[in-house]
Amino acid sequence: MSVDTVTLEIIENTLRGIRHEMDAVMFRTSLSPVIRETHDTYPLVADRDGRMLVGQFGSHLASFLDELDEDLAPGDVILQNDPYLCGGSISHVPDLLVTRPVFHEGELVGFTAQFGNLLDVGGTVFGSMPTSARSIFEEGIRFPPVKLYEAGVLNRSLVKVLARNSRAPEEAVADLMALCTATALGERRVVELCDRFGRDVYLEAGDLLLERTRAAVQRLIVDKLPTSPQAFEDFVDDDGRGNGPFRIKLAVWREDDRAIFDFAGTSPQAPGPINFYLHDGMMKMVIGVYLIMVFDPDVLFNEGFYDLIEIRIEDGTLLRPRYPAPLGIRHSTMSRWIDVIAGALGRHVPETAAAAGYGSSPHLLYSGTTRAGETFGMLEIFMGGIPARPAGDGLDAHSWYPQLENTPGEYQETYYPVIVEESGIVPDSGGAGYHRGGCGVRKIVRFLEPGELSMFDDRHVSHPWGIGGGRHGGRSRKELVRADGEREALPAKVDFVEVGPGDVLIYETAGAGGWGDPLQRPVEWVLDDVAKGFVSQEAALDHYGVVLDDLEATRRLRSARARAVVPLFDFGPRPPGYEATLDVPERAPLGAAEAIEPRSIDVGLLDSRE
Repeated sequence: MSVDTVTLEIIENTLRGIRHEMDAVMFRTSLSPVIRETHDTYPLVADRDGRMLVGQFGSHLASFLDELDEDLAPGDVILQNDPYLCGGSISHVPDLLVTRPVFHEGELVGFTAQFGNLLDVGGTVFGSMPTSARSIFEEGIRFPPVKLYEAGVLNRSLVKVLARNSRAPEEAVADLMALCTATALGERRVVELCDRFGRDVYLEAGDLLLERTRAAVQRLIVDKLPTSPQAFEDFVDDDGRGNGPFRIKLAVWREDDRAIFDFAGTSPQAPGPINFYLHDGMMKMVIGVYLIMVFDPDVLFNEGFYDLIEIRIEDGTLLRPRYPAPLGIRHSTMSRWIDVIAGALGRHVPETAAAAGYGSSPHLLYSGTTRAGETFGMLEIFMGGIPARPAGDGLDAHSWYPQLENTPGEYQETYYPVIVEESGIVPDSGGAGYHRGGCGVRKIVRFLEPGELSMFDDRHVSHPWGIGGGRHGGRSRKELVRADGEREALPAKVDFVEVGPGDVLIYETAGAGGWGDPLQRPVEWVLDDVAKGFVSQEAALDHYGVVLDDLEATRRLRSARARAVVPLFDFGPRPPGYEATLDVPERAPLGAAEAIEPRSIDVGLLDSRE
């Protein structure tokens, strides 16, 4: 049988639509703001062999099928959230994952899956991400792969166990049911495709989509990756328990049409919970996203190319910790190895590389009991500066994960005892460059009831680096102002901070590095940034050589400061413990000649100059 081109395109685009429709179900039926407002949830449609056809984080399927050791039937739904029993496909326990086998006329044709970050699943602090955890046992309840539904019958005992272990039981149960509903919607849509085109056509189409993506990525590997190893390294500042910094080191090269990503030299696993159990499939996913989005974004992202990439990670390291190492705030490590990938590829082709970003997924958790006796728990995921890149400025106050959205202050003030006094950007936190790095977030929150804070972030010591003459970005900062005026600087990662009515938290996230020579940035862009508050007058002068209202003085100043050679990377000041083991090469600064049109980028999502 051969699937014609038109049919293949219809099936491909229907699959794309299914993943978005599954997300829409989540946003409309969940209760917790982290899913409903922030959209921290990920869908998946896979073929009958467990290979992801569309979506994200599909690498769990083979692992959970091995662990389940049970036959699957129509109406089954499998629940799991244990990172160590799925090879790190789920990387911390608040992420609950449900998977549903899809049958058509009694024959297995695939799977649908969805996971979402629940508000709380137990552990020592509200939110189930304690910065002080010493093992995964302190981070909340864990479910091995187990049937939540069997032949359509709900296991109510499992639901009761989840509710009993959560500080937000109503939200936890509602979100769990939303996950199940989303997978049911995906199942129905896949069955409709089989009914419309025939089961054999659908299955063959899945194979063809995987093969097509494999061929496209194969060409990208040959065209874009070096044949000799290109190495890069960066640091996570600390682990929340007073240890750090932690080095992540990566070498990248290709052998024929296969890509090698070797993390030899990465620090041993941390005592605290920044460990990131990096599943090979997740690493391959990010590599594929990077290659596809930068060089050929029309390619459907799926698992078809995974056999072309080899991942080498030593056991017992930050990226492959041994059980029962804590994993709850792996966000900084997750973000840092994305920076490291960009840096390693940047050594090979800096003209197509991005700088470094804000380097975490900053969280704030505020919980307690009001003076009227009502319990509450607020979880907010913050954004930061997205790196500058050849196609344009980095995004300001945005998330590494494009689908995430900020939680509106109006929502927080309606449902939680807080007043949001300020929400905006941190001026000058975006690294100067021909293309400017994105600015970080500044948020000021006043607490109205006694409670407890838990928070985590990174890049409070190290800077997001710039590339090709671009400057480093600004660092993160946290400060608590007590109702009596006393001010207290807070660590980036901290638990059990007691607050009272009238106390105010100032929460600033890091910016991102710049791309290319700031002295080549068009003056009108700099003036626009100054007018909008992204760049101060002082930074316009010091970093961009722009004298406001005096174009001739600007030309003289820029000419006097012009550089023929610059370090390829600008890491900013490097304190003790952050010493480099790799050289920083020099080259002519990147600028207008190397900038590219955003023709290979999802412009509506990524281009900040529209």
